[in-house]
Amino acid sequence: METKERAIKILESLDKYFDKNEEATLDHRNAWELLQATILSAQCTDKRVNMVTPELFSRYPGPEDLAEAKISDVESLIHSVGFYHAKAKNLIACARMIVDDYRGQVPSSLEELTSLPGVGRKTANVIRGNIYKIPSIVVDTHVKRISKKMGLTKETDPVKVELDLYKVLPEDHWIKWNLYLINLGRTICKAKDQRCSECPVGKDCASYKPGK
Repeated sequence: METKERAIKILESLDKYFDKNEEATLDHRNAWELLQATILSAQCTDKRVNMVTPELFSRYPGPEDLAEAKISDVESLIHSVGFYHAKAKNLIACARMIVDDYRGQVPSSLEELTSLPGVGRKTANVIRGNIYKIPSIVVDTHVKRISKKMGLTKETDPVKVELDLYKVLPEDHWIKWNLYLINLGRTICKAKDQRCSECPVGKDCASYKPGK
């Protein structure tokens, strides 16, 4: 089966299986809040981030507020998310740059977003896709692992995986792909427990194992 044909068949199955209006699982009300939450989510669960952000957002409603914060105060709010020293430093530096260079508004271009402290392609594409509705593919650990298992890429580098997926997935599903595979990766296609018999993709997956 050609890779693009496989991708279309997989999407047809996933569309039927998942709610077509799924949104990002990080709680947020605007671009600034989602940016902070996504920075905090590195090597941390969305559930844990969502426990931390309400007080962070309340204490520092906008980038202007966080730009003036003491790093020790921010660390005390986010210490449970892991790597909180680096994340607090990046959050404050990011806030300052948004205030100084972007008039307090989270930018939308990939180049501008990835110029912000603590923001890589993954975080940038989360903002572009969920806030600005610019079709983007977010490659996290679930997307990288499961896309390869499905036979849609042979790459392991996240940027190369992203570029491969752009070639085989229709643009109207670029944002959804991340949401679909995060859900699969957390429930059915876990790294150490793939339950192929429960997976909606079935035999269209290159790694399908009957009876498993």
